Amino acid sequence: MPARPYKPKDKAKAEVGVLIVERWIMARLRNETFFSLRQLNLKIQELLVDLNQREMKKHPGSRLSQFDAIDRPALKPLPTQAYSYTLVKQVSVHIDYHVEVEKHYYSVPHTLIKQKLEAHATGQLVTLYHQGVQVAVHPRSHRQGAHTTLELHMPIAHQKQQQWTPQRFERWARKFGASTEQFVMQLMQAKKHPEQSYRACMGLLSLGKKFTDQRLEAACHRALATGVTRVKQVKTILEKGLDKQPLPQAQGDLLQDIDHKNIRGNNYYH
Repeated sequence: MPARPYKPKDKAKAEVGVLIVERWIMARLRNETFFSLRQLNLKIQELLVDLNQREMKKHPGSRLSQFDAIDRPALKPLPTQAYSYTLVKQVSVHIDYHVEVEKHYYSVPHTLIKQKLEAHATGQLVTLYHQGVQVAVHPRSHRQGAHTTLELHMPIAHQKQQQWTPQRFERWARKFGASTEQFVMQLMQAKKHPEQSYRACMGLLSLGKKFTDQRLEAACHRALATGVTRVKQVKTILEKGLDKQPLPQAQGDLLQDIDHKNIRGNNYYH
């Protein structure tokens, strides 16, 4: 049974062992001076050998003889490989048949869409299990926002997957406006496989529920004009109300139309 915290009587054998070391090693060194850690360790090693070979009063032999007779025969060889830390977490399969592990996306068979999986991530591999059965293995990647996809996992003619197509996202975005549609097309063109952008497209279009269709269209228009390419940046535009502000280019054009002697213009510095 494990010992309770702050209850030394639960582990009396261990406490006695500490007491013996204090008496036969630390107490014998209390009057000596050492000028390096190596020198101290050598002296402790010498006293430790003496302690382990000292005859015990209540048991036959010494600690070393007891170790050779009882513990050493039961010892097993050390593992051939170093211990590898494994991160275990529950993940959900999205409609793009990918799961997210530390902000990287790994593919699984498309038949597992909307299922719960268990991900085991080591330093080299990410292994995915469904009900205890291994369904996918990928090399571990630390590129945030990127995808690792196996073509074997991609659907050929899967009915549920066919409900989500690039054309469906384009039609959905067209309801908000031309700028939203263009931004969605830009998201899908940025990925090797359009399915990898479905998650981002859904995140973008869902912003219309929170900020209204008109504001989302205005934010996408501003994003396209200013070179914004990420859904998170579009969300920032909406949260800060920048979609209601004039575009930077429009402000620049306004300043260029003003002719005043106190305005030097960009030619002044050349």
